[in-house]
Amino acid sequence: MNIKWAIDSNQSDVLIKSRHAIIAYLSGPVNIFNGYIDIQDDEIKNASVEFSLNVNTPETKLEQIDAQAKLKDFFDIIAYPIISFKSTSFEKVAKNINFLKGNLTIRNITKYVELDAELIAINTYNGDKKAAFEITGQINRNDFGLAYQSFTQTNGLAMGQDIKLIANLELAV
Repeated sequence: MNIKWAIDSNQSDVLIKSRHAIIAYLSGPVNIFNGYIDIQDDEIKNASVEFSLNVNTPETKLEQIDAQAKLKDFFDIIAYPIISFKSTSFEKVAKNINFLKGNLTIRNITKYVELDAELIAINTYNGDKKAAFEITGQINRNDFGLAYQSFTQTNGLAMGQDIKLIANLELAV
């Protein structure tokens, strides 16, 4: 039986990190996650995912070192408060190997990206059927104008070239 699952925004979050640094952990009701996945026999058959993250809101839980300076300098959160992703296709390769392709927008720069998508688990919680879905991928931060540099105490570069995105999505029937 094919069942369409909807994303629960209150239970979904995104981690943005770079070598040696967590840039931001974004969760909370101000972030909007839309989309669905179709699951048949505990396998993803189709997926459409869209999310919009407001990185300049006091309601968002931001957990990182020197939060305001890093986010302001790195993302320019005053001028560009929204990070968004909208999928354009889903490709199933094997049982737990899937590619979610789409457009990622950071600092009003939109680039096509390919992300890995994995169905983590399906469980029943308080009588509701839930599914955990993880999307991961790496982007080159310079592609999005994220040229901010941070240095260690010995003047070594503390932030790598690539940024890793990890979106943990909880879905319900």
